[in-house]
Amino acid sequence: MAKRYETIADALRTEIRAGQLSPGDRLPSESALADRFKVSVPTIRQALGVIQGEGLVEKRHGTGNFVRQPRTTIYRTNERHQWEKDRARQPLSEREKTGATEHDTGLMVDDLVFHAEYGSATASEDLAQAFGVPVGTELLERRYQTRYNQEDAPFSLVRSFLVHEVVARNPELLDASNEPWPGGTQSQLHTIGIELDRITERVTARPPTVEESEQLGLTAGVSVLIVRKTSIDTQGRVVELSDITLPGDRTEMLFATPLDRW
Repeated sequence: MAKRYETIADALRTEIRAGQLSPGDRLPSESALADRFKVSVPTIRQALGVIQGEGLVEKRHGTGNFVRQPRTTIYRTNERHQWEKDRARQPLSEREKTGATEHDTGLMVDDLVFHAEYGSATASEDLAQAFGVPVGTELLERRYQTRYNQEDAPFSLVRSFLVHEVVARNPELLDASNEPWPGGTQSQLHTIGIELDRITERVTARPPTVEESEQLGLTAGVSVLIVRKTSIDTQGRVVELSDITLPGDRTEMLFATPLDRW
């Protein structure tokens, strides 16, 4: 049986989603809500904590609780990887039109603000094992953030690794100023003769760090999804590994698995 604060949270959630409370609207005071639902203020605070954690409401200290402006939702499916692979051999003019972020959000290239940082890293035991290289091997570390130009927080935080010796075959792949690369990582790998055979994605969830909360603009109680993406080429080698941090309040992940017929 649902607890009282859960039913109150559900009532407020329904009003927000039905448009009875619009983005930017101030909710009634906690005492007014307590009177309305005939419960104590602590119970109201529990209910508000639930919908704050869902990203529906934000608490502004000294002024009250307000309905949040919905942020762009990320729809991430496993079909995006085949879509990206198909584009790797298309003309530059076609690849420049749209990328994976646009694919996941429905936005256009001109809607986005992209930021990339490149640096050198050495393979930790974890990364060395993943790439099948000795600990300490030089890696190219790339960090990406992309946001909608009408919002102040990025869709995700991406930390990508490649073996430096491999990508150095094309010096342009070592230069962050060439980002955003039309067609993304698979198109980059295509320039050095690498074709991907498969991509694995391991998804976990955890509370965000303080830095992640600040960067992603998360409200208290919102978890993050962590995707460890491993790209494997047609020779069976791991050629790229990414850790992608996604906000739990605006990310939907869909996995469609074709099944062989009997």
